[in-house]
Amino acid sequence: MSSGRKRRVHAENPVALTLDRSVWVRIMLYLLFAAGVGVMVLKSSSVTNFAEDPLRGALFGFVIAATAVAVVQANYEVVSQRNGRILLVFGGLAGHIALVRGISFMVDANQLPGEMKFLLIPFALTPMVHAVLLGRGIGTFSTVYAALLGSLVMPKADVLLYMTVSLVCGLVAVQAVHKVRKRVQLLRAGVYSGMAALLLCVMFERIDLMPGMDDQLEGLKIAGLSSLAALGTGIVIALLVSGLLPVLEGSFHLTTDISWLELSDLNHKLLRRMQLEAPGTFHHSLVVASLAEAAAEVVGANAAMCRVSAYFHDVGKLSKPEYFIENQGDGVENPHYSLTPTMSALIIIAHVKDGVDLAVKHKLNPRVIDVIQEHHGESLVSFFHRRAQEQKKTELEKVEKGLENPEDLPKIDEKNFRYPGPRPRTRESGIVSLADIVESASRSLKKPTPAKIRALVEDLINGRVCDGQLDDCTLTVRDLAKVKDSFCATLRSMLHTRIDYPKDDERSQLGRKSDLERKTNGSKTQPLKPAAGPATPLQQKQAS
Repeated sequence: MSSGRKRRVHAENPVALTLDRSVWVRIMLYLLFAAGVGVMVLKSSSVTNFAEDPLRGALFGFVIAATAVAVVQANYEVVSQRNGRILLVFGGLAGHIALVRGISFMVDANQLPGEMKFLLIPFALTPMVHAVLLGRGIGTFSTVYAALLGSLVMPKADVLLYMTVSLVCGLVAVQAVHKVRKRVQLLRAGVYSGMAALLLCVMFERIDLMPGMDDQLEGLKIAGLSSLAALGTGIVIALLVSGLLPVLEGSFHLTTDISWLELSDLNHKLLRRMQLEAPGTFHHSLVVASLAEAAAEVVGANAAMCRVSAYFHDVGKLSKPEYFIENQGDGVENPHYSLTPTMSALIIIAHVKDGVDLAVKHKLNPRVIDVIQEHHGESLVSFFHRRAQEQKKTELEKVEKGLENPEDLPKIDEKNFRYPGPRPRTRESGIVSLADIVESASRSLKKPTPAKIRALVEDLINGRVCDGQLDDCTLTVRDLAKVKDSFCATLRSMLHTRIDYPKDDERSQLGRKSDLERKTNGSKTQPLKPAAGPATPLQQKQAS
């Protein structure tokens, strides 16, 4: 076990972690956002409702920005506890306001028609980015405040139309990218958003599709360009979001379902190694992935993350695959027979640290590494612990008979038979942990029935709960009941029985038997024929 090398350790940068959790940094970000909004409204006041009183407009901007801060702090803990996500949300809103003003400057600089100042605004950009990265709730929040804050820098005549179009396009985009798994769905969301903007602009007469008779050709040309701008802006937004996602995911340590789907490719180098060197573990991982994904769907957890994490959760077994029962073929002696229970437990437990080492080396997603580290929690390697107790009992009997020295009795410390942890800290990690033990134990069922499967699942999950292994994750009692039902349903479909088909010789015997029965049944209905023999002259004459 002492190989002379140092394992890689998965840990966050302490400086980055401190900055990400610092309350003072959070307060500074909030103040910068509110002050920045006020300044942008002040600078844009010459063309807005606040031309006569710019400071009043800046005050409006500051107060609305402060309400946005209060809403996030009170209702969105997933954002408010991480300064990086606060920067993503409020930086996106501030950037959206700056972009609205930048469009006006760009149109004036290029001497484009005045309608383009409104039609080229990317209404759905910020809501779509936030919805894909942080969920539908944050996307809806972003839609509302992008409409409110953006209206403060719009010309007086466009304020109400901007708010209406911004709200509708944002909500359409947020709904269209809910649980997005393919990049083509982003393009579809952009098309829907562009169509909504076009429809509203036509409805509120910002785009006139039926120009007057004075210069109809020029009017149709302007109407066509305006329609193309409204629809094309939505498509450009989708392409821009698709390109920005990898950068934003890496910068803010987020993973979308699109990335999880890409990570589920079974051609990954580690998974290919597992197929060749530890085929039993690979098959076990595939089944665990199916169990975990189905259970995650039921309780509303991240099913794509569960699938990917289950693929890699036992990757540490690649270090010593022959010491795990699923990789031991028929006729091969179990190497644990020649080891003490304590040494066997050390080898089994080491696969967690080896898995983290391999995962860090191959730069796997940090959330996958967390699942690798947590999927056994601090549970007991019960088989070898029980075996050690049995050996101690045997040795104790020898001591009582005077055949052994009491000082030579082995000392059994339960800590040596427990995984180092930590225990699962997320719902996804807890689900993968439960799916792992359920799949492993289900292989020992003989003639599985629904009742046996249900009893097995209940015993295993209740045992983990009683042992405190799920205390740190947020799975509720109701979630666990749904997980049990999902596991039972999936195992019933996997462990179903099949008809015992007869062999070739048995089929031929059955065929001959059926032919004989058919002849026997036919002889009962047909008249008896005379026995075969030489024909008489009268029969020959009749035949001719």
